[in-house]
Amino acid sequence: MIIKDMRYNSIRYTFIILLLAACRKDITPPRLDTVQIPGYSRTQVEQPGVLGVYLLNEGNMNMNKASLDYLDLSTGRYSRRLFEAYNPEVTKGLGDVGNDIRIYGSKMYIVVNNSNKVEVVDAATVTRIKQLNIRQCRYAAFDKGYAYITSNDGYVSVIDTATLTETTRIPTGRNPEQLLITNNKLYVANSGGYSPPNYERTVSVIDLQTQREIKRIDVAINLHRLALDQYGDLYVTSRGDYYNVPSRLYVIDTHTDQVKKQFEVAASNICIYKDLAYIYSVAWSYITHSNTISYTLINVKDETILNRSFITDGTDKQIDIPYGIAVDPDTEDVYVTDALDYVSPGILYCFDKTGKKKWSVETGDIPAHFVFLKKNQ
Repeated sequence: MIIKDMRYNSIRYTFIILLLAACRKDITPPRLDTVQIPGYSRTQVEQPGVLGVYLLNEGNMNMNKASLDYLDLSTGRYSRRLFEAYNPEVTKGLGDVGNDIRIYGSKMYIVVNNSNKVEVVDAATVTRIKQLNIRQCRYAAFDKGYAYITSNDGYVSVIDTATLTETTRIPTGRNPEQLLITNNKLYVANSGGYSPPNYERTVSVIDLQTQREIKRIDVAINLHRLALDQYGDLYVTSRGDYYNVPSRLYVIDTHTDQVKKQFEVAASNICIYKDLAYIYSVAWSYITHSNTISYTLINVKDETILNRSFITDGTDKQIDIPYGIAVDPDTEDVYVTDALDYVSPGILYCFDKTGKKKWSVETGDIPAHFVFLKKNQ
C-alpha cells in the first residue's frame, strides 16, 4: 500500500530523541512530513545495532529535486525532505541529482552530482556542517581520516575529514564511478560513459599510502558498481553498450588483482551481505527501446547462482523500475526501491529474509541510495 497525503504534526518521536542525544538542544525541531507506515513490523533482535535508515532520492535531473528521507526503525515512522526541514537557510535545498550517501564518524556526506557539491551534515541531526565543491562528484569512500570522492572529470578528490578541505587529487580513468577500499588499496570503477562507444573498461587500483594509482585492471566496458565479499573478492558490474554488448557481473581477486570469474547475469546494482549477493538489473536496449528487468541471488562463498530470487512472493512483478537496494544488518530485511516513471514519487519496499513483502511506503522522486544510522554514530 502506498502512503499519500498523510501528515503528522507531532514532533515528539524517535528522530527528535536523536537530536537530544546529540546535545543539539539549541535546534528547534521543525514540522516534518512524517507518516506512520501501516503494517510496519521489525524482527526482534537481541541487541539491535542500527537506529534507522536514510534514503537519498536522486530527483529528476535539472529539476533540483534531490531529497533525503529517514525511517525510524523502532517506530516505523517515515519522514521526508529532512534536509530542507533542518536547513531552511539553504535556499535551493539539497540540490540536483543525489548520487551517494555515506556516514563516517559523526558526519554524513551527501554527494549531489549535478549540483557539483557534497553536503556534509551532522549524521544525527542532518544540520549542515559544510558544503564541499567537487565538479560532477559521483561516489564516496572513507579510510583513516580521509574521504575519497570520484569526479566525472577523471580523478578522485581526497578530503581531510577533520578539516573538510581537499588535500590532493588522484587521476583515474575516464568518468570514474563507484569506489571501494580494502587491504590499503582503493579500487575505482572507470566507465567512460560520457564518450560512447569509446567506453573505459578498467578498474583503477590506488595505493592509499602513496595516494597514487599503481595499476589498472582490464575488466569490461562501462563499469559502474563495486561490492566486496568477506573472502576478498571484488564484484564489479558492467552496463554494456545498450546495443549488442550485454550487462555482466565480474569478480576480481583483490589478493592478486586479477579477474577470476564472469557471471552470465545482467547487473545494475549489487549489495553483498554475509554469503549472499543481492543483484537486480534494469537493462535498457536501444535496439528494442525497452528494459529487461531481472533479480539474481548469488552465493559468494562458492560463487554459484541460486535458482531463486530474493523476492519470492510475486511483488517483483509490481515493481516498475528497481533503483536501490540494501540489507538491514540487524534483521536481514531487504529494502528495494521503485523509481516508477522517474517523474513521480517512488516507493520503498521491505522484504523479510525469505523474500516476502512486509510493507511499503511512498518516497521522494527516484529513491536510490541507502545508509544506516548506527547506535554509536
